[in-house]
Amino acid sequence: MSACKRLLHFVKHRSLWTHVRRNVTTWSPVGAAFNAAHHKRPNVFEKNGLFGVPELSCPAGFQAATEKALKNTERLVERACSCPPGVETVESFDRLSDGLCKVADLADFVKVAHPDPAFREAAEKACIDIGTVVEKLNTNVELCKSLKILLESPDIVAQLDPDTRRVAELFMFDFKISGIHLDDKLRKEAVALHVKLLDLNNEFLVGSHLPNRIASSAIPEHLQPHFADEGSFIQVGGLHADSPNDLVREIAYRIYLYPNADLMECLDELLKCRYKLAKLVGYDSYGHRALKGTMAKTPGLRGSFGTFKLSGCVCHTISLNTICFAHGRYNTEPSLYSPYLSLGACMEGLNNLFSQLYGVSLMSEHASAGEVWSEDVRKLAVVHETEGLMGYIYCDFFQRQDKPHQDCHFTIRGGRQCQETGQYQLPVVVLMLSLPHPTKRAPTLLTPGMMENLFHEMGHAMHSMLGRTRYQHVTGTRCATDFAEVPSILMEYFATDYRVISQFARHYETGQIFYAVLDQIYHSQPQNHTTTDILKEMQQKYYGLPYTQNTAWQLRFSHLIGYGAKYYSYLMSRAVASMVWKQCFVQDPLNRDMGERYRRQMLAHGGAKEPMLMVEGMLQRQPTMEDFVDALVSELNLNFETFLMDSES
Repeated sequence: MSACKRLLHFVKHRSLWTHVRRNVTTWSPVGAAFNAAHHKRPNVFEKNGLFGVPELSCPAGFQAATEKALKNTERLVERACSCPPGVETVESFDRLSDGLCKVADLADFVKVAHPDPAFREAAEKACIDIGTVVEKLNTNVELCKSLKILLESPDIVAQLDPDTRRVAELFMFDFKISGIHLDDKLRKEAVALHVKLLDLNNEFLVGSHLPNRIASSAIPEHLQPHFADEGSFIQVGGLHADSPNDLVREIAYRIYLYPNADLMECLDELLKCRYKLAKLVGYDSYGHRALKGTMAKTPGLRGSFGTFKLSGCVCHTISLNTICFAHGRYNTEPSLYSPYLSLGACMEGLNNLFSQLYGVSLMSEHASAGEVWSEDVRKLAVVHETEGLMGYIYCDFFQRQDKPHQDCHFTIRGGRQCQETGQYQLPVVVLMLSLPHPTKRAPTLLTPGMMENLFHEMGHAMHSMLGRTRYQHVTGTRCATDFAEVPSILMEYFATDYRVISQFARHYETGQIFYAVLDQIYHSQPQNHTTTDILKEMQQKYYGLPYTQNTAWQLRFSHLIGYGAKYYSYLMSRAVASMVWKQCFVQDPLNRDMGERYRRQMLAHGGAKEPMLMVEGMLQRQPTMEDFVDALVSELNLNFETFLMDSES
């Protein structure tokens, strides 16, 4: 029985469910934390900084935190360059990285998510200051020399444990792709390009999330309430893909994707700079540089995953609740199932799943005053039944003004074994969604798409929580990009399995091949066409739906920053996740032994182990590229056939 049929069966018998539910008087603590309307915390005299960092109780604290990190950097650089080659060298490098990342990663989140413009500006400056220092360190000859001496000493290397050797090699890899082999003049040019890219990346990332606006008079009056009111203008901050109203979706699509000349110029300059940097440090293209160290190794995507297109698939502007095919129309009305998909119920479902698979519980904690950036942020402690506290997840789930309409996982602090204290530095992450607020009458109710995104992002969070790496440079999601998406995509399989969440309506993703190929072409050799011309051609070739005039979807493709030349990672990860699900979990998604094997083989190592070795350990065989392609094709064909069956019911 398909997910949609199971859902309708559930709704059909909702009277029985209502009778049972009336006997339940309370939610679990984690369910109650997310289903209740938030209450303002009382004012207290003592005010902590963001995430408990004392300096960050005010925007000026970012400068103090940056100065403190840079001072510590000088000390650790001196130590790394002067200590005898060995484990201490790698530990110094990792502590150096950790000190900078603690400020940069936190600032990277705050600059896009904090509601206070002063905090966002201070965080942005911290990102640029730290980023500039990092690029200079990546071309520091003396620092590189200390690592090179270690790696070129067979006797010393032989004494290193596998994780330490892997981390040393990864740091050396960072030196190489940054141009450490160049002469002094060219190294300075490489640093200048890196610094310029920091500015361009930030400009494009911010611009890609800004809303567009149009005169209210241009929109039919009865449709205006669907959009944000800005006096005589209507503000459109997203695609409204979940709206059941065709006109609302069309208006949002045309206005939100309307070309922005300044952002188009920024993207053109960004791609030129990336290509120039790649050529300068010795690569054929930015794509070749970016894919070093991944499972794919080289930009061979178009010859593997890119050899087929999806025809008859649903345009991403079509409502998730209405699926249209030539064979008919299948409609599931949100009001029928949303009451059973409250955010609290979903969080309870995740808590139960993690408890059965890993022996892990999600526990709601009260955040101190000043610790969070918005009153509606929830804090979760992740606790293992025998290992104790594993880390913290801050859940920034609700809509607010100026918050990006994007679901994301942010690493705030990576886990590592602190040699100086003997303690383990607990990981801290943020999950950011854009859900409607609960009201006095009802909790937040999710659509199937919202449910799937919640499970996806929680997969990233558990990857960060369950890893126990010695070095923070390879903690959690700090691994090959095409492996980092495996845990999150695998969670989507759990979310669609009736044994895990019987009231879940399946959401099928259909556009990733198009996105991945577009990303690869943008980062290959320079093109004699505009980015919009390339978009039109690739959309026709790989998406099967016509381009809409006067739109520029690529200007909203913010993944070009964090996933530049690596967006294919979603395809590779989906293929791996499909094989893991079918081989290890499809018979029993709640099997504890298999959950422990998954944690041991794939989640625990972060980036400290070659990603393909982790996949082989889980599958207990060596998959080929043909296996990955077959798994992906099989998955997409299965999804399409399920849609057809549902539409004919």
